[in-house]
Amino acid sequence: MKNHISNTAALAFSLLSGLIFGIGLILAGMANPAKVLAFLDVSGWWDPSLGLVMAGAIGIGLIAFTIAKKRQLSYLGFSIQLPANRTIDQRLVIGSMAFGIGWGLVGICPAPAFVLLGAGNGKGLIFVVAMIIGMGIYELLEHYRKPAGK
Repeated sequence: MKNHISNTAALAFSLLSGLIFGIGLILAGMANPAKVLAFLDVSGWWDPSLGLVMAGAIGIGLIAFTIAKKRQLSYLGFSIQLPANRTIDQRLVIGSMAFGIGWGLVGICPAPAFVLLGAGNGKGLIFVVAMIIGMGIYELLEHYRKPAGK
């Protein structure tokens, strides 16, 4: 039996999930760039506490992906779309390095940036604007990279 819900209910569940995720980021300290930078500073005043947060997230993610792989539909009745590409190529490596360098320089990654933006933090605004510009540059490069007609 398929479990289908309305778009309004789906949006409500999405909002609730986002709020729980955002609150989790705040409670874990992931929305605090200083705490993140202290975690990344392994040669100085290293704060290993975010490692426990990451380990917990990986554990929960493993369980969630294991369950999702066995299902065709989510609990809300939507099709499950898991990543299929397992290729490690130059684009993935360069993108990962750019992400890591940016994270290491400012201590912010996309999800905490939106938490900071929602809190009215200027660093969050600057990060989100820079992220959108970067995504736009990527789309332009992809557009010109693809052969005409595809």
